[in-house]
This record gives sequence, structure tokens and C-alpha cells, in this order.
Amino acid sequence: MPEDDVDRIVSAWRRERPELDVTPLEILSRVSRLARRLDLARGTAFAEHGLDGWEFDVLSALRRAGAPYELSPGQLIAETLVTSGTMTNRVDRLLARGFVERQPDPRDRRGVIVRLTTDGMQTVDGALDDLLAHERDLLADLPKGERTALAGHLRVLLAPFETS
Repeated sequence: MPEDDVDRIVSAWRRERPELDVTPLEILSRVSRLARRLDLARGTAFAEHGLDGWEFDVLSALRRAGAPYELSPGQLIAETLVTSGTMTNRVDRLLARGFVERQPDPRDRRGVIVRLTTDGMQTVDGALDDLLAHERDLLADLPKGERTALAGHLRVLLAPFETS
């Protein structure tokens, strides 16, 4: 395999701080760099559909909810890991674009429900189709067994962060 930036970084740290075990950098620095590059690539894919990443996150949470494609603001907050003030702002902006609508919550007279519109569904579906095609291409050189193993290893690494 050709040397990458992480190999050079790890080598430099081993030279400068030989007393340290820098092996975690060999994995986690690559994960970090890959995450940053994927964020940039996803941003480009979403921009082709006129979306920012946060818009895709909210719209896709509603889409994944299944018919009638609606969630309470609290459920959206839990799905997207943002504050209530941030979610209010995001829903307002998506409402202005015609991607969502607010409706009274039939189970709670004081509450509201955020529902995906037809335009919102078409936009998020198109963005997801293109994103998945691009990401399938990125993974094409990994055999299926290695993709499955990698997904399992990453799940193990992510689990402590998601058990809160």
C-alpha cells in the first residue's frame, strides 16, 4: 500500500515522542480524515439538490419515520441531536422553502407536528439516491466481506458514544 498522510504523521510522532504509543492515530486519524472528506463530499451531493447537510438531516428523519412522514419537534431533536432553539429555526426555514408543514398535534392541543410535504419528499429522495450511488462507488473496491467486517468494527467504536 502507498504511504498516506497518516503514515507520515505517525512516523513523525514516533520520531519526536518515541516513549508514546501512537498506534491509536493509525486508526482514529484515518477515521477522522475520512469523516471530514465524506462530509465535504456529502455537502456537494446535497448542494446539487439545493440542500444543506442539516436540511437533509431533518428531511431524512421525517422520511424515515414512514407515512404520514411526520414527527414532533422533540422527536426531530432526538433524531438530529440539536437543541430546541436550533430545531425551531430549522423547521421555520424548511417551512419557508415548502419542504415541511406544521400542524396541530391531535394528541396534544398545545403541541405541533412537523410533516414532510410532497416537495420535501421528492427533494430528499433525489438527494438520497445520488448520495447512495456516490457512496457505493467509494466502497466498490472493498469486497463485501470486508465491508461487512468494517461496518461491524466501526459499530463497536461508535457504541460507547451512543449509550448515554
